[in-house]
Amino acid sequence: MRSMIYFDSAATTQKPKIVIDEITRFYSEEYGTVHRAVYDSCLKATEKYEAARRRIKSFLNADEVIFTKGTTDAINLVASSFISEGDEVLISEMEHHSNIVPWQLRKAKLLVVPIDDKGEIILSEFKKKITKNTKLVSIAHIANATGTQNPIEEIIAIAHANGAKALIDGAQSAPHIPVDLQKLDCDFFAFSGHKIYGPTGIGVLSAKKELLEQMPPYQGGGDMVDKVTFEKTTFQPSPLKFEAGTPHIAGVIGLGVAIKYVQEIGLETIAAKEQELLHYATQKLTDLVTIIGTAQKKGAIITFIIPGIHPLDIGSFLNLKGIAVRTGHLCAQPTMARFGITGAVRISFSFTNTFAEIDILVASLQEAISLLR
Repeated sequence: MRSMIYFDSAATTQKPKIVIDEITRFYSEEYGTVHRAVYDSCLKATEKYEAARRRIKSFLNADEVIFTKGTTDAINLVASSFISEGDEVLISEMEHHSNIVPWQLRKAKLLVVPIDDKGEIILSEFKKKITKNTKLVSIAHIANATGTQNPIEEIIAIAHANGAKALIDGAQSAPHIPVDLQKLDCDFFAFSGHKIYGPTGIGVLSAKKELLEQMPPYQGGGDMVDKVTFEKTTFQPSPLKFEAGTPHIAGVIGLGVAIKYVQEIGLETIAAKEQELLHYATQKLTDLVTIIGTAQKKGAIITFIIPGIHPLDIGSFLNLKGIAVRTGHLCAQPTMARFGITGAVRISFSFTNTFAEIDILVASLQEAISLLR
């Protein structure tokens, strides 16, 4: 594969060798199912699987950890098991489609908090929109389209003061900044393994135990049951109650190794490096492009347009230069509509990126402008 400058970590991260090696080792040398037998490979797989769960619980300081297919699947789980038709769900104008569509499918009453020209939630409007009938507030920790880092501590406190539960979409935060769920006191928190240097097809829903005890399972099958007869089925306690069928064992084990990788580097170190990259790139790009999302507090994401040039053309030109960026509506069409556009270009950083790579990006954009506009 040709050398590539990768600026699309908000979509998915490249995988460190330690994660690839662990998955390869599992499939080639250690493969076995989990929770179902007493032969050696099964016992070893089960121990690694549950060790990954313990590591993730510690990583988040979480009550409980349920394995899902990703953030989208985790939010759908909450929609299916916690929300009923007509329930009031409050979201913001900056949400990913995964935090919009599941509530619509459940026929929830969806209320939307507007954002300002910087891409920040208008908290005064949030306080007006929430009511005593609001069952759930569901907000991105860091918005995937604008990079806005929301004041979720305040949002969670307001939700609880009004009797609502709070779900935090942590897809863009868990890989980049420290998260302590006991301090945040949110009721649900979701993130995806592939965005934190782990495999695809695996994610996490963390939730408070008392809520999980009240929620019914949303899928049925093996492993999540206690006793099955033709007349009645009883279920395992959570988290197994929500993990029907043979799980993505290699994905869980790989995610555990990815979390260890991040912990050994240190999220504080990662956050500091990515903020340096963000500020450097912002300074370099401010006079060259129109940045969408200029919140005071941002994740390492810059979304932009260049008037007169289609985002797809920019992305295609950069690809020819060996630079990977995201183009399109970023799975956030309502956010695009808020800023009067249909699509944009997004660059998003990992701590592995460099200032030299940003310089190459800037030079390539200057060339694109001279040729395409």
